[in-house]
Amino acid sequence: MHSLSEFPKAIAANIKVVLFDIDDTLTTHGKLTASAYAALERLRDNGKIVIPITGRPAGWCEHIARMWPVDAVVGENGAFYFRYDHAHKKFTQRFVTPDTERANAKRQLAVIAEKILRDIPGAALASDQAYRECDIAIDFCEDVAALPAHQIANIKALMEAHGLTAKVSSIHVNGWFGDYDKLSTTKLLLQEVWAMDLSLQQHECVFIGDSPNDAPMFGFFDNAVGVANVRAFAGVLTHEPAYVTAAASGAGFVELVALLLAG
Repeated sequence: MHSLSEFPKAIAANIKVVLFDIDDTLTTHGKLTASAYAALERLRDNGKIVIPITGRPAGWCEHIARMWPVDAVVGENGAFYFRYDHAHKKFTQRFVTPDTERANAKRQLAVIAEKILRDIPGAALASDQAYRECDIAIDFCEDVAALPAHQIANIKALMEAHGLTAKVSSIHVNGWFGDYDKLSTTKLLLQEVWAMDLSLQQHECVFIGDSPNDAPMFGFFDNAVGVANVRAFAGVLTHEPAYVTAAASGAGFVELVALLLAG
């Protein structure tokens, strides 16, 4: 992983799309700082396509798509993308799986979650679970005392034993039925809305994240960046970002935006 200061200026000047994780990438200690939010506005004001790629739930993403200075949002680790067209007052919800399949999965996920909570002392359903459509999120440090690494691994293993795809973020273990992820739905969104083929145009994008559920994005994008706290997952990431900011969390996001707009 190289320092962000080594990011080529010629590439930075030609970035059109800024993709970013939210928790511990845009936010800092669970808070969205004024400087990080202002950085989002600067990106939009400078004509960038701005898209959060998050594990957070549908309920949050509806708000984000409508009220944040963003062009769309990919949520629940790729279960959907939401987009609000302010000019035409049109809200688009694009789920990867059909309605009936999601309803059946939701019932099964509730049963699996109950078993995990029985088997893993100290774990809890994420406080945002009620607003989720397609996955379960098990909290291991956001609103509970931080669980040890082996218990986080046990949560992931239990999910996988029940046939779920499971990903670890900086705060939750998320599990869902299906083989989609952050990357696959990012590709879908950019193709369907902006007619971008990422197999040919990924050099026009930058992604910034911080944790193992960002690994598919780190592995795909040449211009992948980790905020400094990504180093806490050294040896755990299946793919590492090419660059790392000097600052952690939201301050690291602001650092990347300053680079992109230095032009």
